[in-house]
Amino acid sequence: MNDVTSLLNAVDRLADRLRTLPQSALTRGAAAEGRELARELAARAQAMEEPGKEPRMMPDTGLFAVGDQLAVAGHDLVEALRAAPSEAVAAPLAEALERVAATAERVR
Repeated sequence: MNDVTSLLNAVDRLADRLRTLPQSALTRGAAAEGRELARELAARAQAMEEPGKEPRMMPDTGLFAVGDQLAVAGHDLVEALRAAPSEAVAAPLAEALERVAATAERVR
């Protein structure tokens, strides 16, 4: 089992931040940033779990659900990475961590 704790922690921190932001911050773009990241992480997880299949699009469920959507998508990717062969984890893990960190910088 691969150690992906760093991604799990980063996703949880950002999801928690999104859950606590006021509506004004969410409407100014934080929700859109979080949703975009959630969709990307979900697509990455699906690609690992079902190679060759077109990923399903995560729906827009509103401003106040984006933190939960990010948590679900991030946890799905964590589980996919844990189950993947060790040699196939380093690059996707690094890319996901970079994307989460970049989004966290923009969501303040």
